[in-house]
Amino acid sequence: MPKYYPIMLDVRDRLAIVIGGDQVAAEKAAALAASGARVSVLSPTFCDELLWMAEHKQVTLRQKAYEPGDLAGAFVVIAATNNSQLIEAIWAETQERGQTVPTVPLVNIVDVPARCSFILPSILRRDQLTIAVSTEGASPGLAKRIRQGLEEYFPRAYGPYLRLAALARFYLRNAGVSYERRDDFFNDFFVSDVLEHLVRGNIERAVVTTASLLHHYGIDVALSDLKAVLETGDPNVSRGERSAIDPDVSRGERSTGDPDVSRGERSEERVNYGA
Repeated sequence: MPKYYPIMLDVRDRLAIVIGGDQVAAEKAAALAASGARVSVLSPTFCDELLWMAEHKQVTLRQKAYEPGDLAGAFVVIAATNNSQLIEAIWAETQERGQTVPTVPLVNIVDVPARCSFILPSILRRDQLTIAVSTEGASPGLAKRIRQGLEEYFPRAYGPYLRLAALARFYLRNAGVSYERRDDFFNDFFVSDVLEHLVRGNIERAVVTTASLLHHYGIDVALSDLKAVLETGDPNVSRGERSAIDPDVSRGERSTGDPDVSRGERSEERVNYGA
């Protein structure tokens, strides 16, 4: 029986507190900030990467040792420490909050599963595509290698591939195409050579093929609209919008900045015991 329930957590505009100032803490902070959280990092000292992130307004640094009460208002708490007394103090505060206020923060103490309300998998990201690999803590090293093995099967071209798919979905839904017909479209899209064209860098062919598939379902789209999505990385550009394609996407499969891509495919294999 599985020990954990996998979810995609919306942390946008929520307070996430990271305790620790080393490279592990920096990785946690970067992942949270990239997903839209308001990240506050608490530590007497900070590594160069955290200092850089603070300089670029990605996180807020609080240069102090943890004290009870420092976690007030937190939605997520991640602590990168092996100090047993500190671990117990952090855990105690989060559990006491559950007795005094309606919400309890989600807590992860790196490599201490007994003091975690959630664990983090090894993650492969390709823009809006997220693939998570977890062994429920049995072997984080194996989870990492499984994730690495998947990288060749999911090249970076999956980013623009998903953007085209998202825009196609908008047009199909906006035209009132039934769910069954939309499902047929995405089967055709999946078995087409759109992804292959993108892997080879042939954007024109990918756009033409996508437009042809949409035409088959009664939808005519300007090639320039489809191409704009690939050039800007924003599926809303072609429609002059800044909101998400639809409410389902905006609350779930939202694309964010990706620390894995921006910093050289760093994954979450070090996140904790959890993978």
